[in-house]
Amino acid sequence: MNILIRNLSRQTTEKDLRNLFASFGTISALNIVMDEASGQSKGFGFVEMRDVKEAKKAIHNLNGKKIDGEKIRVKSTKQRMI
Repeated sequence: MNILIRNLSRQTTEKDLRNLFASFGTISALNIVMDEASGQSKGFGFVEMRDVKEAKKAIHNLNGKKIDGEKIRVKSTKQRMI
């Protein structure tokens, strides 16, 4: 299941995101979208988890959670990861 994470702090790293989601299950892919010109995070990213139960648990538990000072929004998406 593909998961969209929005409203990420610009300081949140892929390692931070991996640590956050790993407590709910196995991550098959993960990325934070970066601005090519500045190299800064655009404030959103994607996580892919193969186990739907684990993904739904992560979404339920992480949506609205405050990470690095920002209240993140987490939801499933049908968008394919690049």
